[in-house]
Amino acid sequence: MTVQGPTAAPAAGEGVASPCINICRLDAANVCIGCRRTLAEIAEWSRAGDQRRLQILRNVKARA
Repeated sequence: MTVQGPTAAPAAGEGVASPCINICRLDAANVCIGCRRTLAEIAEWSRAGDQRRLQILRNVKARA
């Protein structure tokens, strides 16, 4: 499986864009089949700082 890059531009004041590719379905392990984030990571994203977002993106890459 290939993880596609982010499609959304960062909002004002946000340096790390969401990896969401608008394929929002969770598998049995609660991992999104589109962006490969866990349900917890998706829920955390909007309040996470850039360093945490970069860690989440590293987690996504490791799941690919």
